[in-house]
Amino acid sequence: MDYTPPLDDLRFLLTSQFDLTELSLLFAEQGFDADLAITLLEEAGRFCAEIIAPLNLPGDAAGCKLENGLVTTAPGFAKAYAAYAEAGWCSLSAEPEYGGQGLPRTVQFLIDEMLSGANLSFGLFPGLTRGAVEAIVAHASDELKQTYLPKMISGEWTGAMALTESNAGTDLGLLRSRAVPNADGSYAVTGTKIFISSGDHDFGGNVIHLVLARLPDAPAGVKGISLFLVPKFLVKEDGGLGARNGFSVGSLEHKMGIHAQPTCVMNYDGAMGWLVGEPGRGLNAMFTMMNAERLFVGLQGLGIAHAAYTKAAAYAKDRLQGRAPGCTSAPAPIIEHPDVRRMLLTIRAFVEAGRALAVWTALRMDVSIHHKDAATRAKADAFVSLLTPVIKAAFTDFGFEATVLAQQVFGGHGYVHEWGMEQFVRDARIAQIYEGTNGVQALDLVSRKLALENGALVHEFFDLVAAELAQARDAGDLEDIISPVEHALARLRDLTTRVQARAADATETGAAATDYLRLFALVAFGWMWVRMAATAQAGGETPQHEAKLTLARFFAGRLLPQTAALEAAIDDGAAPLMRMPQDSF
Repeated sequence: MDYTPPLDDLRFLLTSQFDLTELSLLFAEQGFDADLAITLLEEAGRFCAEIIAPLNLPGDAAGCKLENGLVTTAPGFAKAYAAYAEAGWCSLSAEPEYGGQGLPRTVQFLIDEMLSGANLSFGLFPGLTRGAVEAIVAHASDELKQTYLPKMISGEWTGAMALTESNAGTDLGLLRSRAVPNADGSYAVTGTKIFISSGDHDFGGNVIHLVLARLPDAPAGVKGISLFLVPKFLVKEDGGLGARNGFSVGSLEHKMGIHAQPTCVMNYDGAMGWLVGEPGRGLNAMFTMMNAERLFVGLQGLGIAHAAYTKAAAYAKDRLQGRAPGCTSAPAPIIEHPDVRRMLLTIRAFVEAGRALAVWTALRMDVSIHHKDAATRAKADAFVSLLTPVIKAAFTDFGFEATVLAQQVFGGHGYVHEWGMEQFVRDARIAQIYEGTNGVQALDLVSRKLALENGALVHEFFDLVAAELAQARDAGDLEDIISPVEHALARLRDLTTRVQARAADATETGAAATDYLRLFALVAFGWMWVRMAATAQAGGETPQHEAKLTLARFFAGRLLPQTAALEAAIDDGAAPLMRMPQDSF
């Protein structure tokens, strides 16, 4: 399937929209600047289009197989992953101490988007490995780091996270897997995990599982959970692979989408593992990986929406059907029909604003890790924490909606496999579910993130947005874009105060959560559109700048008004949701 990387928009963001001066200073040792970023993204886009995307449709048809305990991935995947690792993409943003290139997360984010749009199933292999690497870097002993990180970062070995059990999904306090100490300092891990993406494959090398389990004396609940590093193969003293560890793939999950991704049921039968972090603090260590993965999953929604849009826009310009308003010839390209334009503009208005918000957040992440000033690092990290559930949930909600709209543009052709649109719909759907369902993300936003810094952080964020909206007026002639976003921000600010005031009522908080997160995301997208419109207004009358202004006005006039309905729904409270007795359902 053809894939068109968003290189023109990436150039706009990194050379016109965002100032990368601070990033260049933080990564001066790596020789980083905007030119290097563009060069890397161009090469990554070429790799995704030429190597990864052609495997997407046939990989979906072929799927993965489990025979005699061995997992076989779709044809071409193992070879493509070897090429991906050989080209250095696995090590891009990883720590130089262990063989990484140490480049900004900002570039990594944008490559993750392209990888997800080209082939969502494939992109999970390096994405999960990188998350496991981050958890090991943050919490493991020096010995574990030296043993496992270099080969994981190089791409020779891969990683997976093993949390979910049949009785313990979101509520990990219910998990039953056990870890018993061995005499040599290792642990014998026993239990069964389900839904384990990249749990095994035929790429060669090792697969490093991070497994949540309980020690024998662990208390009940989440405080009794510890994290263990459990490799597929034990590692010999010389760093080579030794005996097969005591775990196996019980079965492959039969899924709605991402068929080329081996999602495994894993059986651990006294497998040797090593404690990562402190006993009983496993969930804390695992959340290092989960928070990274939640941002990654948000980028999956963004990437697949972009891929669906480019296919749908090309089809709409080529497909002749019906008599369009104002067209004298019939049949006309369906791009001339207002409703087709509505669908395409809706997708693109999300994609370009979402990509800009992703870059803004990634820049804060780089500052939070590398800035010399502790207070600056802390504030940047707080903003990333605030936006993480928004990016995960909103990007995947809007991403799924985008694939459905793009499929609708194709009409009947969108419903058959060969065009690839129905695969986009199926693949995009999982992103709303894994790494914490979007309902859980919404609860995290309203119950935890709105409480950060005693409730002040979110209002500080709103102050930052308000100041930038006011500053955008200097570009001139943008009032029809700025004013609606300012009104939506005021609506969000007031609503946030009301939601915070009833935070002690879990029922009211739960009833408001999903609508609140969507409203928050729409305002954040509006903020990005104002910023991009101001840049476009000052940049001259190029086609790209004209398109930015057109999309900003479309968003402000056609999509942002949803915030009024969302506010009304939230203010209606929990009563309409809770009034009906259980037996009436």
